[in-house]
Amino acid sequence: MSDGLDRRSAMMMAPVGMMGLSLMAGAAEAAAASPASRAIPSDPAARARMRARIIGSTAGETVYIFYRLNIYGYDGGQLVPFFTMNHLSVNKWQQTAPDRFVTKTHECGVYCKFDTDEVLEEWENPFTHEKRRVWQFLGGPFDVTIGPDGLVTRNAELAPKPLRMETIGSTVIVPTAASMARPSPVDPQKFPKLYAGPTSYWESQATYAAPAKQAFDEKVTCADAFAHFQNMGSWHPWLGMGQRPGRTYGNSHGVKLRSLDGIPLAARKGLEKYTPEIFDTANWTKQRMDILEYLANPQL
Repeated sequence: MSDGLDRRSAMMMAPVGMMGLSLMAGAAEAAAASPASRAIPSDPAARARMRARIIGSTAGETVYIFYRLNIYGYDGGQLVPFFTMNHLSVNKWQQTAPDRFVTKTHECGVYCKFDTDEVLEEWENPFTHEKRRVWQFLGGPFDVTIGPDGLVTRNAELAPKPLRMETIGSTVIVPTAASMARPSPVDPQKFPKLYAGPTSYWESQATYAAPAKQAFDEKVTCADAFAHFQNMGSWHPWLGMGQRPGRTYGNSHGVKLRSLDGIPLAARKGLEKYTPEIFDTANWTKQRMDILEYLANPQL
């Protein structure tokens, strides 16, 4: 072989070449096995299990989610800080079929001075400069079902729809979106100061993010997850905004908790004092509807 490689040289180089190919194949195999490179299952049942594992649980257990929700007023200009809500949801999960999971959810929220745990009983509206009595939030119980056919809610004001679930890096992202437009429950003749217009709007987008290693593991029932939601809605009646143009905008951050002990201590003290019902959900059977309860005993 005059032009290149003789037989002996080729034979001597072969092991090196074979070793290189072997290493490359091993690296490709490892990459394929890595959770960071794995595609979300195409099987609807497997996707339902993964979604339930990340949002809540695939077993009979209670999952808590604590959020800090920063709420702003928006009237066409810059966002104006209003207050921060310490928000807690108690989610009791059950498996009702091989690939179907249901939670009964109770939730509450305590309004605090913006970016603090200082609970507000009275709040000065930065737009109207009027002092308003704060109406703390209680909602639920409502049911959410996760199955191969998606998400189904019952007794809830919003009906979230799943968006594309995907793996990014070493994290699985699970987003949902919900939108509501319904006739206002406020009587404009009786409560003109509380009436924000003929239609009540509410937009909400939520995202859960879990380690891919846990998300893909069928032995894991409840994956650790960062939780986030943002919303935009018509003025709540207790704000006393009337038909002033604008809405509130909320942006939150939170996590799933294994127990109530994970709630920051200062926030927990406020929740225990102002929304004690959330710590006794066994006896909370009547459905609570925030705005309707406020309208039954409003501050004008």
